[in-house]
Amino acid sequence: MKNLAVAFSGPSNSGKTSLIIKISQKLRDSYQIAIVKHDPGDKATFDQDGKDSWKFAQTGAEVLVASPTRTTFFSQKRKDLDEIIRVFGEFDLLLVEGLKTLPLPRLSIFRGQIDESYLSCSNAIAVDNSINLKEYDIPKNIEILDLNDTDAIIKWVLENAKKVR
Repeated sequence: MKNLAVAFSGPSNSGKTSLIIKISQKLRDSYQIAIVKHDPGDKATFDQDGKDSWKFAQTGAEVLVASPTRTTFFSQKRKDLDEIIRVFGEFDLLLVEGLKTLPLPRLSIFRGQIDESYLSCSNAIAVDNSINLKEYDIPKNIEILDLNDTDAIIKWVLENAKKVR
């Protein structure tokens, strides 16, 4: 398995990040996992104010911080999926949080209620018992998964992930 990708969508606080963490933790011993998180509000912070890497990033330059145990890349430019994939190098499975416009198999996550605007870009949905599915008209082509059954979700991910390179 090499260079496969799948995306996760859903409203804020639906559990996307938690689910991606659970999947990553279960698969990390068998697969090289890469993760992309979309920050549509441009609110994420990645370094501490005043530190050298922060100062470098404030110049608008593309900044790479290399240390013995990791490499961190700060970019001031929007990257498309192909560019992001090149930055990652080798991986088996890329898990993308958000970025609804990417042409990837997509699992949307819901708690409390289903935002039907996500259904048009979803191949599957994962819900918990806070949702009464009888209240919604879910298209027949969308698979419905139990949000609390991580193993079933992993099975869906591995069966549906798309080759991206």
